[in-house]
Amino acid sequence: MKISIFFHIKTPFFYSNIDFFILKMYHIYIVLQSKFSKENSTFMTRKEKAMQSFLEGYNCSQCMMIAFEDLLTIDLDTALEISSSFGGGMGRLREVCGSVSGMFMVLGFIYGYSTPGNHDEKKQLYAHIQELGRRYEEANGSIICRELLGLNVQHDTPTPADRTPEYYANRPCAAKIGSAAEILEAYLLELAQ
Repeated sequence: MKISIFFHIKTPFFYSNIDFFILKMYHIYIVLQSKFSKENSTFMTRKEKAMQSFLEGYNCSQCMMIAFEDLLTIDLDTALEISSSFGGGMGRLREVCGSVSGMFMVLGFIYGYSTPGNHDEKKQLYAHIQELGRRYEEANGSIICRELLGLNVQHDTPTPADRTPEYYANRPCAAKIGSAAEILEAYLLELAQ
């Protein structure tokens, strides 16, 4: 059951910013806790969902959108279109790993700001982004795609590699995507408590 009404509206006039923040955190807590319900016979962890999505052909950033779909404030198709540019370290530039960019996008749906002068919200979001980046780098050695893949090329060709059994056998991408999903989920659970 998707309960995301609080993400689709701006702060109502009768809620203070703190009240609205509490509602957002409660929503995240309920959604994340429901993922662990034993009653759900088709249970798949966010990590498993993200990794499976990669094996189905989605790029690393899109996998994060799929795994955290219930927390997005837009429909999944739009999220997949937006995140499609970030695969391969941003369009195969081999810069920031797409799963890291995906983590940051998901967090933006929760803590993002739309008012240009809101310094406090920007500061809070950037603190969360830096902490997620630190945790991912600590777990995986880097947040840079080419470093994670052990590539010597800075900017790769724009043509994506064919998704063959050899491709999947030689790429650590599924594991890196799974790591990103675990890190983000654990961080969101920490924030919700």
